[in-house]
Amino acid sequence: MIPSKQNKENENPICDTTCVHPDVVRTYFDQVINLDRATDLADLFKTLGDPTRVRIMDALAKSEFCVCDLAELLELSQSATSHQLRVLRNSNLVKYRRDGKMVYYSLQDNHVLELYRQGLEHIDE
Repeated sequence: MIPSKQNKENENPICDTTCVHPDVVRTYFDQVINLDRATDLADLFKTLGDPTRVRIMDALAKSEFCVCDLAELLELSQSATSHQLRVLRNSNLVKYRRDGKMVYYSLQDNHVLELYRQGLEHIDE
């Protein structure tokens, strides 16, 4: 295989030749994520791709909140907050509990908290 060169358009290294390595392909073929799982993961990242939802996740990483308090904290309408919480809930990122007439939201579990923390760590590097 010839060493890679820089593609002038986007500065990504590319090969000067096409050369498939069947042994490499065979080794990793069954290990690469399948399309269904890749779609699910992409949907998760799309859900996290909204700054308002990220701010909600940040607040919920610190404490549970009712919709009213969360809306006030983030300077959003209760309707907008409720909508974003529904999107997060549909992606299993947040959960809620009822206490009388009140509904409190929190992160779904420690996996979600860790995902959030690792994202912060990544952007801080």
